[in-house]
Amino acid sequence: MSVKPERLAPCLTAVRSKNPLVHCITNYVTANDCANALLAVGASPVMADDIAEMEDLVSIADALVINIGTLNERVVRSMRTAMAAAARKGVPILLDPVGAGASRLRTDTARAFIAEFPLAAIRGNASEIGVLASGTGSSRGVDARDADGALDTVRENAIGLARSRSALVAVTGAVDVVTDGEETRYVRNGHPLLPRITGSGCMLSAVAGAFLGACRDAGGAARLDALTAALCLSGFAGELAATDEGTGAFRVRLIDVLSRLDEAAFAGGIRCDGPC
Repeated sequence: MSVKPERLAPCLTAVRSKNPLVHCITNYVTANDCANALLAVGASPVMADDIAEMEDLVSIADALVINIGTLNERVVRSMRTAMAAAARKGVPILLDPVGAGASRLRTDTARAFIAEFPLAAIRGNASEIGVLASGTGSSRGVDARDADGALDTVRENAIGLARSRSALVAVTGAVDVVTDGEETRYVRNGHPLLPRITGSGCMLSAVAGAFLGACRDAGGAARLDALTAALCLSGFAGELAATDEGTGAFRVRLIDVLSRLDEAAFAGGIRCDGPC
């Protein structure tokens, strides 16, 4: 059973009309791409990680995106301060546990964050979510591979983590899985070039933060729709951006497509199954 596009496509219009401010503490490899992706979908990015600014910036933000791609002790302290402030102010927090399972620092940090803070959403690849859901396993690092797990296992890990943390969970791969622990959806948008450029997952997490920020005062069903829509949009943009020019051109075209899609065009490209 497909999720009706008219349920998801308006989320893009909501982002463009509300222009949510998204505070990203992200990795320095992809910060520029994340900022441009946010601007392309109609959000406003703040890319700051000094602990002295965290309280002030979170107080004006509509969403907080935490990406652990390039960790160090200073940034971890800033992340904790920002998440504590977001929790107090009701700002939705999205965690991207980049490379959880690849090193003790990444794994322990991600596990501590999901235990200590009320996350709105967790977005990772199959190996990262598997490590957080099961407490065991390992990851290649920041990239994803189809061999990371069968779809049924991915779904079970996502549902288990969502239920245990009372958070939305999105697992990206050849088929994306999105769940709130009760309702689960499969997003079938995407293109093989997406995992071949640095930052496609980071950009997705930033965009997802914008979609959650646009509905920050709405209920759980609206947030599930928003997260699903963000995955559909990013995957569909990858489909439209793909050419035979190579990965460099694809990276630029991806942001171009995000900036030009409107609700009608987006609705025509959504491929999402569920609930299941």
